[in-house]
Amino acid sequence: MPAMKLPTITVLPVNCVRGTIVCPGDKSVSHRYAMLAALSEGQTVVENYAPGADCATTLECLTSLGVHITSVPAESFGQISRLEIDGCGLGNLSQPAHPLNARNSGTTMRLLAGILAGHSFECTITGDESLQTRPMKRIIDPLVSMGAQVTSKNNCAPLTIVGGRLRGITWTPNVPSAQIKSAILLAGLQASGKTTVCETVSTRDHTEQALLAFGVQVERGENWVTVEPGGTLRACQLHVPGDISSAAVWATAAAALARSKIELTNVGLNPTRTGILDILRRAGAIVKSEVKKTVAGEPIGSIHVRYDKLRPIVVTPEEVPSVIDELPILAALATHPGGGIKVTGAQELRFKESNRITALVAGLNTLGAEVRELPDGFEVESTKPLVGGTVDAAGDHRLVMAFTLAALGASSPCTILGAQIVDVSYPHFFETLETVRS
Repeated sequence: MPAMKLPTITVLPVNCVRGTIVCPGDKSVSHRYAMLAALSEGQTVVENYAPGADCATTLECLTSLGVHITSVPAESFGQISRLEIDGCGLGNLSQPAHPLNARNSGTTMRLLAGILAGHSFECTITGDESLQTRPMKRIIDPLVSMGAQVTSKNNCAPLTIVGGRLRGITWTPNVPSAQIKSAILLAGLQASGKTTVCETVSTRDHTEQALLAFGVQVERGENWVTVEPGGTLRACQLHVPGDISSAAVWATAAAALARSKIELTNVGLNPTRTGILDILRRAGAIVKSEVKKTVAGEPIGSIHVRYDKLRPIVVTPEEVPSVIDELPILAALATHPGGGIKVTGAQELRFKESNRITALVAGLNTLGAEVRELPDGFEVESTKPLVGGTVDAAGDHRLVMAFTLAALGASSPCTILGAQIVDVSYPHFFETLETVRS
């Protein structure tokens, strides 16, 4: 069944959700595997590469940089795809004929900037209107400190990078971000001397795990990571785990709706990403997870979620980095009977594909929720069922999924404008919903 491309979709209320779901490949892991494969020696095979538009954008950019990529696309809904990537070797990408277009993908832009900083040619990376408003000073500053030349438009894209002759640095990002950490570490592969990133709050460690899989020397401490430059990245065979952020939508739906029961298989259970499961347990759900194998340092297994009485929760600033992508669906969970949530320390949500705090609060209030916007988060009270209505996804795939989850418990249908943007990360999202609604 092809992915739904409708700009508008109407979501009907359900009694419960039940079934087994195989989620698409993890978006974060897919970006990193493709980029490191491009820098390796030999051919890397990647199974279950994420099907969304953002990860396709990374492949387009790598192709423009001279990387030969053969893809075997999924033939039908739910099938695994395969990539064969012929690496160019560290520092051997080619100058592109035209500016690279990262479209809507912040991960593509920030991580590729780190890679390009080590290449001695000029390259411009741009993106769509939304991406051109997102802050890039957070990667510009460390890359310039390493010796790259980076020019920008008011510290936003387009970025023009002239790289080469980098030196290792020790850097503590002002904002906890795996993208910033990754950009610096990728640049550090091509620097003279060690590069160390220190973190005040730990972020997802997919880059560190992937570097190790490709044979890079990585040292890690409680709040720091160091890469050694100068080695050769070895091509390898990899399997991308199922995306836990996609799985979290269905897990949260099961936590929200009485009599619901969901099983999620082949899901990545990296400890830096499973904070959502702990929060769902606090919200009252019965959640069990089991690691069944580990591939390239990434635990993969299953998640079982069953509804129990929903309870209000608080998400603290310390928890935010590990659940930054899941905060919109947790807001939607809180609109269901018995729910409620207060989130602080999440000002980073204002710098995503949309101002996620403002757009999320506006949309949920339109559907009949009682949501209050905070400077660094939001607060939801659940005192009455949602009434339904029409909401705008504001060009943000995470908001499409959040508004869908909220709509499942409304008293009337909900219409989501701009629903096609969900294809950025989950092309078959609405088809999957049809398989579990009851």
